[in-house]
Amino acid sequence: MPFDPDRVTTLTFDSYSTIVDVEAAETALADRVSDPEPVSRLWRSRSLAYTFLANQIDAYRPFYEMNRDALQFALDAHGVDISPEERDEILAVYHELDVFDDVREGMNRLYDAGYDLYVVSNGNPEMLESMVDHAGIGGLVADTVSADEVQAFKPAAELYHHAADRIGTDIEELAHVTAGYFDVYGAMHAGMQAVWVNRDGGPWDSFAGEPDLTIASFHDLRDELVD
Repeated sequence: MPFDPDRVTTLTFDSYSTIVDVEAAETALADRVSDPEPVSRLWRSRSLAYTFLANQIDAYRPFYEMNRDALQFALDAHGVDISPEERDEILAVYHELDVFDDVREGMNRLYDAGYDLYVVSNGNPEMLESMVDHAGIGGLVADTVSADEVQAFKPAAELYHHAADRIGTDIEELAHVTAGYFDVYGAMHAGMQAVWVNRDGGPWDSFAGEPDLTIASFHDLRDELVD
């Protein structure tokens, strides 16, 4: 279905990989790991896999804990022997990840255009609080909605429906903005319009359809909604 800007009254944003760059975590590994890139990639992929599995076997735990276990697995898989304290220092980078260049100005333009902005994320509340503060978007974001509130991770429809209820807006009036393909599918399945943020120009994973809208930056979204 083509993107319908007239339906949209409220925007929800994913956090990790959408507002902040999880690839920046590789920098935190560099001082302790001789080849940090494969460790970083395995860490991220395992972290996501744990959330998918947790939804299916009722094994929810706060995302920070699951992310810690994913990091430990990645270190073990690559034969990296460091102390738990050093591991936790690496993990703490998630509180200060690099913010994508288009985020602050792009969200500010959307806010000025009259849209209510929210964050809907797998991150637990403490993670989201530090992310919003570090990203400098506290004055733009009305609130954050965490998977911790329903103990279900994306792409479970329960989380998106909960977000709509918390926000107090009909789910069909929400557009969810995310760089995650699984998050796009989850939002659309739940009844939202979904906007895929494709900053690197990569291919879409089209096994189950297409996003309602694809953008290269938050600025593009403002143009689609207002112009």
